Amino acid sequence: MATSYKELGLVNTREMFAKAVKGGYAIPAFNFNTMEQMQAIVMAAVETKSPVIMQVSKGARNYANGTILRNLAKGAVEYAKELGCEHPEIVLHLDHGDTFELCKDCIDNGFSSVMIDGSSLPYEENIALTKKVVDYAHKYDVTVEAELGVLAGVEDEVASEESHYTKPEEVIDFATRTGCDSLAISIGTSHGAHKFKPEQCKLVNGVLVPPPLAFDVLHEIEKKLPGFPIVLHGSSSVPQEEVKTINQYGGKLEAAIGIPEEQLREAAKSAVCKINIDSDSRLAMTAAIRKYLAENPSHFDPRQYLKPARENMKKMYIHKIVNVLGSDNKLSK
Repeated sequence: MATSYKELGLVNTREMFAKAVKGGYAIPAFNFNTMEQMQAIVMAAVETKSPVIMQVSKGARNYANGTILRNLAKGAVEYAKELGCEHPEIVLHLDHGDTFELCKDCIDNGFSSVMIDGSSLPYEENIALTKKVVDYAHKYDVTVEAELGVLAGVEDEVASEESHYTKPEEVIDFATRTGCDSLAISIGTSHGAHKFKPEQCKLVNGVLVPPPLAFDVLHEIEKKLPGFPIVLHGSSSVPQEEVKTINQYGGKLEAAIGIPEEQLREAAKSAVCKINIDSDSRLAMTAAIRKYLAENPSHFDPRQYLKPARENMKKMYIHKIVNVLGSDNKLSK
């Protein structure tokens, strides 16, 4: 028995993205696998009056169970209302779906948006797979994100050694033939907490600064597809204070480098209307837990250390919404 996302009170991304492109901001797409992450996302979105995309990777579904995640998303909508947001705009999105079957299963089970990532396939195969997902999703008013170009880095089951920038000359053909609703492009972001090797970076005042995003490629794509929603994956900034806390309390994260926030802010002012952030919330959560346990060695109740972890994630989400993405106060009503 299929469940429509509309029964869960969720929305798809169509109107949300159209407004974001026009308004020069981006919608936060935060990955979640636990109740604490979900609570922190909802609290941050309600406090800032921001629309939000809660996204689930294939790995997260395997970890937390699809039924539980679907009901957490339904709970997120109810929780937002309870916190005083009458009309929350929450999307449940599949991040990096790799097969038609996985996308179909998510559509049949309450997802309002899915991503089909055929970027590692030959061009024509990527088009065929994406179109198959689009044709099925659109029957149920579910929006589809596709990917063109390959991102480097590792995140859950998504792994690629090298990055291939999206070719601007392919985007019109791809978007037209697939009918996708948004397009993830590769312009130099990458997955995980170690986005760049130190040798790719410049040392500025003792800090490793990664190579800038390929804004020329982005602007070329915008010219080809004016007003078309563009998505940036692998866009965590890897806050150094969280890395420092983790390392200070027994962690071992070496040369963890992310995308500078000012570059993401710049991207958000363009046709980039969805920016994916996952590693930053993992770092915020882990830093708070490590610190708490080091300072309170006799404590063992998970609530004791998950509460500061939830607070730290919420603080990070609010910062991203207000200072990086500009999606605060953008709810329709």
